[in-house]
Amino acid sequence: MTHTAYWDPLPTVRAAAGHPLPQWTPGCGLVAADWSAAEPGRWEKRSWRDVPGPFYAADTDTCWTGRLCAPGHVMYDDEYGQEFVYRQPRTQQETHDLLCAAECDPFAGYGADGDAHWTPELVRDWWRERERVREWAARIERTWSVSLHEGEREAAGGARAYLAHIDGDLADYLRGYLFWLAERRPAGPGEALPRL
Repeated sequence: MTHTAYWDPLPTVRAAAGHPLPQWTPGCGLVAADWSAAEPGRWEKRSWRDVPGPFYAADTDTCWTGRLCAPGHVMYDDEYGQEFVYRQPRTQQETHDLLCAAECDPFAGYGADGDAHWTPELVRDWWRERERVREWAARIERTWSVSLHEGEREAAGGARAYLAHIDGDLADYLRGYLFWLAERRPAGPGEALPRL
């Protein structure tokens, strides 16, 4: 089976700490934190909607700023409007986008230390329960796509993208991530990926 090797965003995360992100206006500020560092209690509060991988969100603010930075990765829940990560980054630019979302959250609710917590069993459990997430995203897309609020209509696009990710390339990504968790390196050409 042909697959795309897992790409580790953590070197980019660590290198960004103390530097401005490329998409920021000059003089706008510096990345204040190394988001890959463990923050006690954050992992336990992550959203059940977060896809497995290094990035996740937990107890973020409710101002809906995450999609301004990372619309291809961040979505909002419908209980409180908190952010979660529906797609993990696969490039340096995508990692910078997620770091921008993390830096814009005044509650510092993002983490990028998921590799220290996810296990192959937990990833497989999340995948087995994906229909719960899928049903939620489909309901949100139907509701928000006809909303009178412009922000909800925009976020409905995130729900559509999340559904497409679940139905499309997420399984391949997760198999690559399972290999990464077991070996701490991406699978090479011809190496078999674990089953979900």
